[in-house]
Amino acid sequence: MPWSEPAAIAALAAGSLLLSVLCTRWAWGHARRRGLLDVPGERRSHALPTPRGGGIGIAAVGLVIFGLLGFWDGPAWVLAGAGLLLVAAVGWWDDHRPLPAWSRLLVHVLAGGCQAVALAWQGAPVPVAVVAGLLVPILVNIWNFIDGIDGIAVTQALLWTMALAWLTTGPTRWLAIGLAAACAGFLPFNFPKARIFLGDVGSGALGYLLASTTAAAMAVVPLERAPLLFLPASACLVDASLTLARRMARGERWWQPHVQHLYQRLARRFGHPPVTLGYAGWAASGVGLAWVLRDAGATVASCLAMAFAVLSAMAWAYLQRDGKGAG
Repeated sequence: MPWSEPAAIAALAAGSLLLSVLCTRWAWGHARRRGLLDVPGERRSHALPTPRGGGIGIAAVGLVIFGLLGFWDGPAWVLAGAGLLLVAAVGWWDDHRPLPAWSRLLVHVLAGGCQAVALAWQGAPVPVAVVAGLLVPILVNIWNFIDGIDGIAVTQALLWTMALAWLTTGPTRWLAIGLAAACAGFLPFNFPKARIFLGDVGSGALGYLLASTTAAAMAVVPLERAPLLFLPASACLVDASLTLARRMARGERWWQPHVQHLYQRLARRFGHPPVTLGYAGWAASGVGLAWVLRDAGATVASCLAMAFAVLSAMAWAYLQRDGKGAG
């Protein structure tokens, strides 16, 4: 970077936050003018028609950062940016004119291929590149699911990116800082009462950027310490994976919208803000554990990371079985 690191970090964070705020404010007006509203229904968790598409600012921040990193650190970042553009474009289209789920998934898989090739181009190990490709459609769809609860998608992403900024160095840290600032810029529009949702453009972009940042971090940390990178996302990953597994085991159409996630059931009983804050606490405990284990031996770190995931799964199962999340 041509500036001193503190000055560059401050400029990156301030610019990302400002761009996110301005784009979100524009998207709010655009959605109201065009009637782009998420309407309450049996497969939605909110009670009032709410504009969507506010996450276009997060997508814009990501594209700018990928472009800057491509200029400073090589063209592979531009290829990763092309994947983001694909995800954001199909999301923006879907926000205006809904598309079939499988067509969107095909674009997400293609974008994952862009991310995988970009990492391989930068010299990342093949397993890391493969994981990067798989993470994109997984996280894009997880963040699309959680967008309907006020504040939860952006707070989970904010905590995860802050942890990645602490745990990594170099270009990956720049991407994490910019993404965290973009999330902070969107948060006041979405919590404690959502005036606008991310929409497919924002949830898709956010999922892609989280996949990109995490995969890039995996490429620069020892592989045996990679589980630490996922600890801050335990809340979302455990809930999404176990809910999906249960739906598949029941023979349900798992790809369709539903309200069976634990956070959805809890929100119907307790309201959105308490659930968002509770999940933030869950994620923050993962951040804290990752921070404590950053200098621990690889075996100890991996074992404790797995233990945290198991405890999280047990808590999920208890709350689901106990009926505390029932509406």
